[in-house]
Amino acid sequence: MLLTISTTHTPATDLGYLLHKNPARAQSFDLSFGKAHVFYPEAGDERCTAALMIELDTVGFVRGGRGPAGEGFALRQYVNDRPYAASSFMSVAIARVFGTALSGRCAQRPELVETPIPLTATLAALPCRGGEALLRRLFEPLGYRVEASRHPLDPAFPEWGDSPYFTVTLSANARLADLLSHLYVLIPVLDDEKHYWVDAEEVEKPLRHGEAWLPAHPERETIVQRYLRRRKEYTREALARLAEEDAPDPDAEEEARNREEETVEAPMRLNDARMAAVAGALRETGARRVLDLGCGEGRLIKALMADRQFTEIAGIDVSLRSLEIAERRLNLENLAPRQRERVRLLHGSLVYRDRRLEGYDAAAVVEVIEHLDPPRLVAFERALFEFARPGAVVVTTPNSEYNALWESLPAGSLRHRDHRFEWTRAEFAAWANAVAERHGYSVAFSPIGPEDPALGAPTQMALFTLNDTR
Repeated sequence: MLLTISTTHTPATDLGYLLHKNPARAQSFDLSFGKAHVFYPEAGDERCTAALMIELDTVGFVRGGRGPAGEGFALRQYVNDRPYAASSFMSVAIARVFGTALSGRCAQRPELVETPIPLTATLAALPCRGGEALLRRLFEPLGYRVEASRHPLDPAFPEWGDSPYFTVTLSANARLADLLSHLYVLIPVLDDEKHYWVDAEEVEKPLRHGEAWLPAHPERETIVQRYLRRRKEYTREALARLAEEDAPDPDAEEEARNREEETVEAPMRLNDARMAAVAGALRETGARRVLDLGCGEGRLIKALMADRQFTEIAGIDVSLRSLEIAERRLNLENLAPRQRERVRLLHGSLVYRDRRLEGYDAAAVVEVIEHLDPPRLVAFERALFEFARPGAVVVTTPNSEYNALWESLPAGSLRHRDHRFEWTRAEFAAWANAVAERHGYSVAFSPIGPEDPALGAPTQMALFTLNDTR
Protein backbone atom coordinates (compact mmCIF):
# COMPACT_ATOMS: atom_id res chain seq x y z
CA MET A 1 0.00 0.00 0.00
CA LEU A 2 1.56 3.31 -1.02
CA LEU A 3 0.45 6.93 -0.74
CA THR A 4 2.65 9.85 -1.80
CA ILE A 5 1.98 13.53 -1.11
CA SER A 6 3.97 16.15 -3.04
CA THR A 7 4.13 19.93 -3.02
CA THR A 8 5.86 22.68 -5.01
CA HIS A 9 5.18 25.25 -2.29
CA THR A 10 8.30 27.32 -1.56
CA PRO A 11 10.20 26.09 0.34
CA ALA A 12 8.75 22.68 -0.43
CA THR A 13 10.36 21.12 2.65
CA ASP A 14 7.69 22.94 4.70
CA LEU A 15 5.76 19.73 4.04
CA GLY A 16 7.90 18.16 6.76
CA TYR A 17 6.64 20.71 9.30
CA LEU A 18 3.02 20.06 8.31
CA LEU A 19 3.37 16.28 8.53
CA HIS A 20 5.57 16.43 11.66
CA LYS A 21 8.00 14.08 9.93
CA ASN A 22 11.63 15.06 9.27
CA PRO A 23 12.51 14.78 5.56
CA ALA A 24 16.08 13.90 6.51
CA ARG A 25 15.24 10.49 7.97
CA ALA A 26 12.94 7.54 7.42
CA GLN A 27 10.63 6.48 10.23
CA SER A 28 8.65 3.32 10.99
CA PHE A 29 5.56 2.91 13.16
CA ASP A 30 4.01 -0.24 14.62
CA LEU A 31 0.34 -0.75 13.81
CA SER A 32 -2.02 -3.49 14.94
CA PHE A 33 -1.96 -4.98 11.43
CA GLY A 34 1.69 -4.40 10.48
CA LYS A 35 4.06 -1.47 10.03
CA ALA A 36 3.85 1.96 8.44
CA HIS A 37 6.96 3.56 6.96
CA VAL A 38 7.36 7.27 6.18
CA PHE A 39 10.18 8.45 3.95
CA TYR A 40 10.89 11.25 1.47
CA PRO A 41 11.89 10.18 -2.08
CA GLU A 42 12.67 13.86 -2.80
CA ALA A 43 13.12 16.83 -0.48
CA GLY A 44 14.26 20.09 -2.04
CA ASP A 45 13.26 23.72 -1.91
CA GLU A 46 11.30 23.46 -5.19
CA ARG A 47 9.62 20.08 -4.71
CA CYS A 48 9.13 17.72 -1.79
CA THR A 49 7.42 14.32 -1.67
CA ALA A 50 6.46 12.32 1.42
CA ALA A 51 5.61 8.64 1.07
CA LEU A 52 3.51 6.52 3.41
CA MET A 53 4.03 2.81 2.80
CA ILE A 54 2.10 0.15 4.74
CA GLU A 55 3.53 -3.31 5.22
CA LEU A 56 0.71 -5.64 6.19
CA ASP A 57 1.41 -8.60 8.46
CA THR A 58 -0.49 -11.06 6.30
CA VAL A 59 -0.07 -14.07 8.60
CA GLY A 60 -1.15 -12.11 11.69
CA PHE A 61 -3.95 -10.61 9.62
CA VAL A 62 -5.44 -14.05 8.93
CA ARG A 63 -4.74 -15.49 12.38
CA GLY A 64 -6.40 -12.50 13.98
CA GLY A 65 -9.60 -13.30 12.11
CA ARG A 66 -9.50 -10.07 10.08
CA GLY A 67 -9.05 -11.61 6.66
CA PRO A 68 -11.80 -11.58 4.04
CA ALA A 69 -14.62 -14.05 4.55
CA GLY A 70 -14.14 -17.39 2.88
CA GLU A 71 -16.74 -17.14 0.14
CA GLY A 72 -15.50 -17.50 -3.43
CA PHE A 73 -12.58 -19.91 -2.95
CA ALA A 74 -10.89 -21.70 -0.08
CA LEU A 75 -7.68 -19.64 -0.05
CA ARG A 76 -9.31 -16.23 -0.19
CA GLN A 77 -8.10 -15.38 3.31
CA TYR A 78 -4.53 -15.81 2.04
CA VAL A 79 -4.88 -14.71 -1.60
CA ASN A 80 -6.45 -11.25 -1.68
CA ASP A 81 -5.68 -7.59 -2.39
CA ARG A 82 -5.40 -6.36 1.21
CA PRO A 83 -1.57 -6.09 1.36
CA TYR A 84 -1.45 -3.94 -1.79
CA ALA A 85 -4.68 -2.00 -2.35
CA ALA A 86 -5.45 1.25 -0.50
CA SER A 87 -8.25 0.51 1.95
CA SER A 88 -9.42 1.19 5.49
CA PHE A 89 -5.92 0.10 6.57
CA MET A 90 -4.62 3.21 4.81
CA SER A 91 -7.15 5.40 6.63
CA VAL A 92 -6.08 3.97 10.00
CA ALA A 93 -2.44 4.61 9.12
CA ILE A 94 -3.18 8.22 8.11
CA ALA A 95 -4.89 8.82 11.46
CA ARG A 96 -2.12 7.15 13.48
CA VAL A 97 0.96 8.40 11.61
CA PHE A 98 -0.27 11.81 10.42
CA GLY A 99 -2.78 12.42 13.23
CA THR A 100 -1.46 15.86 14.19
CA ALA A 101 -1.53 17.01 10.55
CA LEU A 102 -5.01 15.54 10.10
CA SER A 103 -6.25 17.59 13.05
CA GLY A 104 -4.75 20.76 11.57
CA ARG A 105 -2.10 21.46 14.23
CA CYS A 106 1.46 22.67 13.82
CA ALA A 107 2.95 24.45 16.82
CA GLN A 108 6.11 25.49 14.97
CA ARG A 109 4.33 26.95 11.91
CA PRO A 110 0.69 27.62 12.85
CA GLU A 111 0.16 30.00 9.92
CA LEU A 112 1.21 27.25 7.50
CA VAL A 113 -1.64 25.00 8.62
CA GLU A 114 -4.24 27.49 7.36
CA THR A 115 -2.40 28.20 4.09
CA PRO A 116 -3.63 26.45 0.92
CA ILE A 117 -0.58 25.13 -0.92
CA PRO A 118 -0.21 23.15 -4.17
CA LEU A 119 -0.62 19.49 -3.23
CA THR A 120 -0.59 16.30 -5.26
CA ALA A 121 -1.56 12.96 -3.72
CA THR A 122 -1.01 9.69 -5.56
CA LEU A 123 -2.43 6.31 -4.54
CA ALA A 124 -0.60 3.52 -6.35
CA ALA A 125 -3.47 1.01 -6.23
CA LEU A 126 -6.90 2.26 -5.20
CA PRO A 127 -9.92 -0.04 -5.55
CA CYS A 128 -12.73 1.98 -7.12
CA ARG A 129 -15.74 -0.25 -6.73
CA GLY A 130 -18.07 1.94 -8.71
CA GLY A 131 -15.54 2.83 -11.36
CA GLU A 132 -13.90 6.06 -12.40
CA ALA A 133 -17.27 7.83 -12.50
CA LEU A 134 -17.74 7.39 -8.74
CA LEU A 135 -14.13 8.40 -8.09
CA ARG A 136 -14.75 11.69 -9.89
CA ARG A 137 -18.12 12.26 -8.20
CA LEU A 138 -16.42 11.99 -4.83
CA PHE A 139 -13.31 14.11 -5.39
CA GLU A 140 -14.12 16.66 -8.10
CA PRO A 141 -16.78 18.50 -6.04
CA LEU A 142 -14.05 19.03 -3.42
CA GLY A 143 -11.98 20.93 -5.99
CA TYR A 144 -9.50 18.25 -7.08
CA ARG A 145 -8.16 17.62 -10.55
CA VAL A 146 -8.45 13.85 -10.89
CA GLU A 147 -6.22 11.61 -13.01
CA ALA A 148 -7.07 7.91 -13.02
CA SER A 149 -5.27 5.08 -14.81
CA ARG A 150 -7.04 1.73 -14.68
CA HIS A 151 -5.04 -1.47 -14.28
CA PRO A 152 -5.84 -4.58 -16.35
CA LEU A 153 -6.48 -7.84 -14.54
CA ASP A 154 -3.37 -9.23 -16.22
CA PRO A 155 -1.35 -7.35 -18.86
CA ALA A 156 -0.40 -10.70 -20.41
CA PHE A 157 -4.07 -11.56 -20.95
CA PRO A 158 -5.89 -8.40 -22.14
CA GLU A 159 -8.95 -10.49 -22.98
CA TRP A 160 -9.55 -10.88 -19.25
CA GLY A 161 -10.54 -7.23 -19.12
CA ASP A 162 -9.96 -4.48 -16.56
CA SER A 163 -9.55 -4.74 -12.81
CA PRO A 164 -11.30 -2.47 -10.30
CA TYR A 165 -7.90 -0.94 -9.36
CA PHE A 166 -6.65 2.48 -10.43
CA THR A 167 -3.55 4.56 -9.94
CA VAL A 168 -5.13 7.83 -8.85
CA THR A 169 -3.57 11.29 -8.68
CA LEU A 170 -5.41 14.17 -6.97
CA SER A 171 -4.16 17.75 -7.37
CA ALA A 172 -5.41 20.94 -5.73
CA ASN A 173 -4.42 24.12 -3.97
CA ALA A 174 -5.58 23.10 -0.52
CA ARG A 175 -4.75 22.86 3.16
CA LEU A 176 -2.93 19.64 3.97
CA ALA A 177 -5.41 18.91 6.78
CA ASP A 178 -8.27 19.05 4.27
CA LEU A 179 -6.52 16.68 1.86
CA LEU A 180 -5.88 14.18 4.66
CA SER A 181 -9.48 14.37 5.88
CA HIS A 182 -10.78 13.73 2.35
CA LEU A 183 -8.47 10.72 1.95
CA TYR A 184 -9.29 9.40 5.42
CA VAL A 185 -13.04 9.29 4.75
CA LEU A 186 -13.17 8.54 1.02
CA ILE A 187 -10.59 5.77 0.59
CA PRO A 188 -12.77 3.22 2.47
CA VAL A 189 -15.80 4.53 0.58
CA LEU A 190 -14.19 3.70 -2.76
CA ASP A 191 -12.95 0.33 -1.52
CA ASP A 192 -16.40 -0.38 -0.04
CA GLU A 193 -14.88 -2.92 2.37
CA LYS A 194 -13.57 -2.41 5.92
CA HIS A 195 -11.16 -4.60 7.83
CA TYR A 196 -12.94 -4.17 11.18
CA TRP A 197 -16.45 -4.47 12.55
CA VAL A 198 -18.66 -1.42 12.06
CA ASP A 199 -20.40 -0.42 15.27
CA ALA A 200 -22.04 2.71 16.71
CA GLU A 201 -18.66 4.38 17.34
CA GLU A 202 -17.94 4.34 13.61
CA VAL A 203 -20.73 6.86 13.00
CA GLU A 204 -18.61 9.57 14.62
CA LYS A 205 -15.61 9.17 12.33
CA PRO A 206 -16.98 10.45 9.00
CA LEU A 207 -18.97 13.14 10.82
CA ARG A 208 -15.93 14.36 12.74
CA HIS A 209 -13.38 14.21 9.94
CA GLY A 210 -15.89 15.38 7.31
CA GLU A 211 -17.38 18.15 9.43
CA ALA A 212 -16.21 20.97 7.14
CA TRP A 213 -17.28 19.39 3.83
CA LEU A 214 -19.47 16.30 4.15
CA PRO A 215 -22.83 17.98 5.04
CA ALA A 216 -22.99 19.78 1.68
CA HIS A 217 -21.26 17.12 -0.46
CA PRO A 218 -23.58 16.07 -3.34
CA GLU A 219 -22.71 12.38 -2.73
CA ARG A 220 -23.03 12.46 1.04
CA GLU A 221 -25.62 9.66 1.15
CA THR A 222 -23.39 7.35 -0.89
CA ILE A 223 -20.40 8.28 1.27
CA VAL A 224 -22.20 7.52 4.51
CA GLN A 225 -23.74 4.27 3.26
CA ARG A 226 -20.46 2.88 2.00
CA TYR A 227 -18.40 4.09 4.95
CA LEU A 228 -20.77 2.35 7.37
CA ARG A 229 -21.01 -0.75 5.17
CA ARG A 230 -24.71 -0.16 4.60
CA ARG A 231 -25.61 -0.82 8.22
CA LYS A 232 -29.07 0.74 8.04
CA GLU A 233 -29.40 1.84 11.65
CA TYR A 234 -26.04 3.65 11.63
CA THR A 235 -26.56 5.08 8.15
CA ARG A 236 -29.91 6.56 9.17
CA GLU A 237 -28.38 8.11 12.28
CA ALA A 238 -25.46 9.66 10.40
CA LEU A 239 -27.65 11.07 7.60
CA ALA A 240 -30.10 12.49 10.13
CA ARG A 241 -27.28 14.29 11.93
CA LEU A 242 -25.90 15.63 8.66
CA ALA A 243 -29.36 16.88 7.71
CA GLU A 244 -29.60 18.73 11.02
CA GLU A 245 -26.27 20.45 10.35
CA ASP A 246 -27.27 21.38 6.81
CA ALA A 247 -30.86 22.43 7.48
CA PRO A 248 -31.72 26.14 7.69
CA ASP A 249 -32.99 27.33 11.06
CA PRO A 250 -36.74 27.89 10.66
CA ASP A 251 -37.41 29.76 13.87
CA ALA A 252 -37.73 33.46 14.55
CA GLU A 253 -34.28 33.72 16.12
CA GLU A 254 -32.62 33.15 12.75
CA GLU A 255 -34.80 35.79 11.14
CA ALA A 256 -33.96 38.16 13.97
CA ARG A 257 -30.24 37.63 13.33
CA ASN A 258 -30.76 38.36 9.64
CA ARG A 259 -32.53 41.60 10.54
CA GLU A 260 -29.60 42.85 12.63
CA GLU A 261 -27.57 43.90 9.60
CA GLU A 262 -30.63 45.40 7.92
CA THR A 263 -31.42 47.41 11.07
CA VAL A 264 -27.92 48.89 11.13
CA GLU A 265 -27.98 49.77 7.43
CA ALA A 266 -31.63 50.77 7.06
CA PRO A 267 -31.33 54.55 7.60
CA MET A 268 -29.24 54.94 4.43
CA ARG A 269 -31.21 52.32 2.43
CA LEU A 270 -27.91 50.61 1.81
CA ASN A 271 -29.40 47.34 0.58
CA ASP A 272 -31.32 49.18 -2.16
CA ALA A 273 -28.11 50.94 -3.17
CA ARG A 274 -26.27 47.59 -3.25
CA MET A 275 -28.84 45.93 -5.48
CA ALA A 276 -28.85 48.90 -7.86
CA ALA A 277 -25.05 48.97 -8.03
CA VAL A 278 -24.73 45.24 -8.66
CA ALA A 279 -27.48 45.22 -11.28
CA GLY A 280 -25.82 48.19 -12.97
CA ALA A 281 -22.42 46.50 -13.00
CA LEU A 282 -23.91 43.32 -14.50
CA ARG A 283 -25.70 45.39 -17.13
CA GLU A 284 -22.48 47.15 -18.12
CA THR A 285 -20.71 43.83 -18.72
CA GLY A 286 -23.26 43.05 -21.44
CA ALA A 287 -24.18 39.79 -19.72
CA ARG A 288 -27.40 38.05 -20.68
CA ARG A 289 -27.16 34.83 -18.66
CA VAL A 290 -26.35 35.59 -15.02
CA LEU A 291 -25.91 33.76 -11.71
CA ASP A 292 -26.85 35.02 -8.26
CA LEU A 293 -24.69 32.97 -5.88
CA GLY A 294 -26.11 32.92 -2.36
CA CYS A 295 -29.34 34.40 -3.71
CA GLY A 296 -31.15 34.24 -0.35
CA GLU A 297 -34.71 35.46 -0.64
CA GLY A 298 -34.31 36.67 -4.23
CA ARG A 299 -33.91 40.44 -3.93
CA LEU A 300 -31.27 40.77 -6.62
CA ILE A 301 -33.16 38.34 -8.86
CA LYS A 302 -36.24 40.57 -8.60
CA ALA A 303 -34.19 43.60 -9.66
CA LEU A 304 -32.69 41.72 -12.62
CA MET A 305 -36.09 40.43 -13.77
CA ALA A 306 -37.13 44.01 -14.45
CA ASP A 307 -34.40 44.33 -17.10
CA ARG A 308 -34.99 42.54 -20.41
CA GLN A 309 -31.26 42.40 -21.09
CA PHE A 310 -31.05 39.41 -18.73
CA THR A 311 -32.55 36.48 -20.59
CA GLU A 312 -31.65 33.83 -17.99
CA ILE A 313 -31.24 34.34 -14.25
CA ALA A 314 -30.21 31.46 -11.97
CA GLY A 315 -30.15 31.79 -8.19
CA ILE A 316 -28.45 29.23 -5.97
CA ASP A 317 -28.51 28.94 -2.19
CA VAL A 318 -27.76 26.28 0.43
CA SER A 319 -30.92 27.15 2.38
CA LEU A 320 -34.10 25.47 1.12
CA ARG A 321 -36.16 27.79 3.28
CA SER A 322 -34.65 30.88 1.64
CA LEU A 323 -35.38 29.41 -1.80
CA GLU A 324 -39.00 28.78 -0.82
CA ILE A 325 -39.34 32.39 0.33
CA ALA A 326 -37.70 33.58 -2.90
CA GLU A 327 -40.15 31.55 -4.99
CA ARG A 328 -43.08 33.16 -3.16
CA ARG A 329 -41.69 36.70 -3.29
CA LEU A 330 -40.90 36.43 -6.98
CA ASN A 331 -44.40 35.03 -7.57
CA LEU A 332 -42.94 32.48 -9.96
CA GLU A 333 -46.05 30.29 -10.04
CA ASN A 334 -48.17 33.09 -11.47
CA LEU A 335 -45.74 34.47 -14.04
CA ALA A 336 -46.36 34.18 -17.75
CA PRO A 337 -44.53 31.14 -19.21
CA ARG A 338 -41.82 33.21 -20.92
CA GLN A 339 -41.09 35.17 -17.78
CA ARG A 340 -41.07 32.02 -15.67
CA GLU A 341 -38.58 30.35 -18.00
CA ARG A 342 -36.09 33.16 -17.40
CA VAL A 343 -35.63 32.23 -13.73
CA ARG A 344 -34.22 29.11 -12.09
CA LEU A 345 -33.78 28.54 -8.37
CA LEU A 346 -31.19 25.90 -7.49
CA HIS A 347 -30.37 24.23 -4.20
CA GLY A 348 -26.65 23.74 -3.69
CA SER A 349 -23.49 24.71 -1.90
CA LEU A 350 -21.18 27.46 -3.14
CA VAL A 351 -18.02 25.69 -2.00
CA TYR A 352 -18.24 22.66 -4.31
CA ARG A 353 -17.78 22.38 -8.04
CA ASP A 354 -21.23 22.35 -9.66
CA ARG A 355 -21.51 21.83 -13.42
CA ARG A 356 -24.93 23.52 -13.41
CA LEU A 357 -23.11 26.82 -12.84
CA GLU A 358 -20.79 26.60 -15.84
CA GLY A 359 -21.27 28.60 -19.04
CA TYR A 360 -22.82 31.80 -17.62
CA ASP A 361 -21.85 35.28 -18.77
CA ALA A 362 -21.63 36.76 -15.29
CA ALA A 363 -22.14 35.99 -11.60
CA ALA A 364 -23.06 38.12 -8.58
CA VAL A 365 -21.89 37.35 -5.05
CA VAL A 366 -23.67 39.88 -2.83
CA GLU A 367 -22.70 39.97 0.87
CA VAL A 368 -21.74 36.28 0.86
CA ILE A 369 -17.99 35.84 1.26
CA GLU A 370 -17.94 37.25 4.80
CA HIS A 371 -20.09 34.27 5.89
CA LEU A 372 -17.38 31.76 4.86
CA ASP A 373 -14.55 30.62 7.11
CA PRO A 374 -11.07 30.53 5.50
CA PRO A 375 -11.06 26.90 4.22
CA ARG A 376 -14.51 27.32 2.66
CA LEU A 377 -13.54 30.70 1.19
CA VAL A 378 -10.67 28.97 -0.64
CA ALA A 379 -13.01 26.22 -1.88
CA PHE A 380 -15.55 28.86 -2.98
CA GLU A 381 -12.83 30.70 -4.92
CA ARG A 382 -11.94 27.59 -6.89
CA ALA A 383 -15.56 26.55 -7.46
CA LEU A 384 -16.37 29.97 -8.92
CA PHE A 385 -13.24 31.34 -10.59
CA GLU A 386 -11.55 28.09 -11.67
CA PHE A 387 -14.47 25.80 -12.49
CA ALA A 388 -17.65 27.83 -13.15
CA ARG A 389 -15.48 30.59 -14.68
CA PRO A 390 -18.06 33.19 -15.78
CA GLY A 391 -16.96 36.08 -17.97
CA ALA A 392 -17.51 38.58 -15.15
CA VAL A 393 -18.02 38.37 -11.39
CA VAL A 394 -19.39 41.08 -9.09
CA VAL A 395 -18.56 40.69 -5.40
CA THR A 396 -19.73 42.95 -2.56
CA THR A 397 -18.75 42.80 1.12
CA PRO A 398 -18.90 45.16 4.12
CA ASN A 399 -16.13 47.72 4.64
CA SER A 400 -15.19 47.20 8.29
CA GLU A 401 -13.59 50.66 8.54
CA TYR A 402 -17.01 52.27 8.12
CA ASN A 403 -18.43 50.41 11.14
CA ALA A 404 -17.00 53.08 13.45
CA LEU A 405 -19.56 55.59 12.09
CA TRP A 406 -22.59 53.56 13.22
CA GLU A 407 -23.66 54.50 16.72
CA SER A 408 -25.98 51.48 16.85
CA LEU A 409 -23.05 49.11 16.33
CA PRO A 410 -20.93 48.46 19.46
CA ALA A 411 -17.20 49.04 19.04
CA GLY A 412 -15.46 46.01 17.59
CA SER A 413 -18.74 44.34 16.58
CA LEU A 414 -19.54 42.85 13.20
CA ARG A 415 -22.74 43.77 11.36
CA HIS A 416 -24.08 40.20 11.55
CA ARG A 417 -23.43 37.45 14.10
CA ASP A 418 -22.79 34.93 11.33
CA HIS A 419 -20.01 36.97 9.71
CA ARG A 420 -16.66 35.18 9.94
CA PHE A 421 -14.82 38.41 9.12
CA GLU A 422 -15.31 41.91 7.81
CA TRP A 423 -12.45 43.34 5.76
CA THR A 424 -10.91 46.78 5.45
CA ARG A 425 -10.58 48.19 1.95
CA ALA A 426 -6.91 47.15 1.84
CA GLU A 427 -7.72 43.59 2.95
CA PHE A 428 -10.47 43.22 0.35
CA ALA A 429 -8.21 44.61 -2.38
CA ALA A 430 -5.41 42.20 -1.41
CA TRP A 431 -7.77 39.20 -1.57
CA ALA A 432 -9.40 40.28 -4.83
CA ASN A 433 -6.12 41.06 -6.58
CA ALA A 434 -4.68 37.67 -5.55
CA VAL A 435 -7.80 35.86 -6.82
CA ALA A 436 -7.66 37.77 -10.12
CA GLU A 437 -3.99 36.93 -10.61
CA ARG A 438 -4.46 33.24 -9.83
CA HIS A 439 -7.35 32.75 -12.23
CA GLY A 440 -6.72 35.12 -15.14
CA TYR A 441 -9.10 37.99 -14.32
CA SER A 442 -8.63 41.74 -14.00
CA VAL A 443 -10.40 43.54 -11.15
CA ALA A 444 -11.72 47.06 -10.47
CA PHE A 445 -13.17 48.42 -7.23
CA SER A 446 -16.14 50.71 -6.52
CA PRO A 447 -17.70 52.09 -3.33
CA ILE A 448 -21.41 51.65 -2.54
CA GLY A 449 -23.23 54.08 -0.24
CA PRO A 450 -22.21 57.44 1.22
CA GLU A 451 -18.44 57.87 1.37
CA ASP A 452 -16.52 59.17 4.35
CA PRO A 453 -13.26 60.94 3.37
CA ALA A 454 -11.20 58.84 5.78
CA LEU A 455 -13.17 55.61 6.18
CA GLY A 456 -14.66 55.10 2.73
CA ALA A 457 -18.11 53.74 1.91
CA PRO A 458 -20.08 51.17 3.95
CA THR A 459 -19.99 48.56 1.18
CA GLN A 460 -17.14 47.75 -1.18
CA MET A 461 -17.61 46.16 -4.60
CA ALA A 462 -15.16 44.39 -6.90
CA LEU A 463 -15.84 43.70 -10.59
CA PHE A 464 -13.75 40.82 -11.97
CA THR A 465 -13.45 40.54 -15.75
CA LEU A 466 -12.05 37.43 -17.43
CA ASN A 467 -8.89 38.12 -19.41
CA ASP A 468 -9.01 35.01 -21.59
CA THR A 469 -11.48 32.44 -22.92
CA ARG A 470 -9.76 29.21 -21.84
